Amino acid sequence: MLLHFFKMNGSGNDFIIVDNRDLSIDLDSDTIAALCDRHRGIGADGLLAVEPAQKGADFRFRYYNADGGEAEMCGNGARCFGRFTAHLGEIVLKKVHFETMVGTLTAEMIGENVKIAMSVPTDLRLNTGTRVPGLDSDLHFINTGVPHVVAFVENIDDVDVFNHGREIREHTDFAPAGTNANFAAVLAPDHIAIRTYERGVEDETLACGTGMVASALVHHLLTGAPSPIKVDVEGGDTLEIGFEKTGDNEFKNVTLTGPADFVFEGEIDI
Repeated sequence: MLLHFFKMNGSGNDFIIVDNRDLSIDLDSDTIAALCDRHRGIGADGLLAVEPAQKGADFRFRYYNADGGEAEMCGNGARCFGRFTAHLGEIVLKKVHFETMVGTLTAEMIGENVKIAMSVPTDLRLNTGTRVPGLDSDLHFINTGVPHVVAFVENIDDVDVFNHGREIREHTDFAPAGTNANFAAVLAPDHIAIRTYERGVEDETLACGTGMVASALVHHLLTGAPSPIKVDVEGGDTLEIGFEKTGDNEFKNVTLTGPADFVFEGEIDI
């Protein structure tokens, strides 16, 4: 069959998007992995499927990593999903509400950017005590929709993101689900830069939305940096993380603002 698809990217984190509002598309994990393959398929960090809402929102958000496994959430994917679905009707929507595994989220169109109201972070653990050979940094853990470890370093250009990231991702302290791994450096009190090893992609990506949120919130907890915090990513963009602290290391109104761009659309035989 021919699969009609769209390609989008959020700060270099790229996605295949399929409109499955009629539920006629049934892709197994092997097919999704093949579509995301950069040599034999379309190529992407993951696949987004638009499905009908089940709980009163506008749409249902389904996200699959490049290995074909479904994940709870993806911040950059959510921005692309928001912009894509905002254009599905005759009138371009300013706000879109969509259901995810971590709750109903809202995407707001702000010029060329999309602002996502993120889920409430959970499972915070500062200074986990976990050590990785060759990495002289404390590892902090927080779930911002998916699990993330954050390590602050002097210079992210000097970090072996692939090998250290894989060691953290597979570490027994974060089993059985595993974790994403972020390496962050402070550029200014309200400005950090990060590089991310993504679980499911099993490699470094040019950007990771939930990783940006995780790194910004940990930066705030370690230094007291105020909201909003700017985050530079390998894709070349600077995004903005907003938040309110509600209590002892707890947050609400967490937002992620940045670009979400259409690249092309096409058909592929599957």
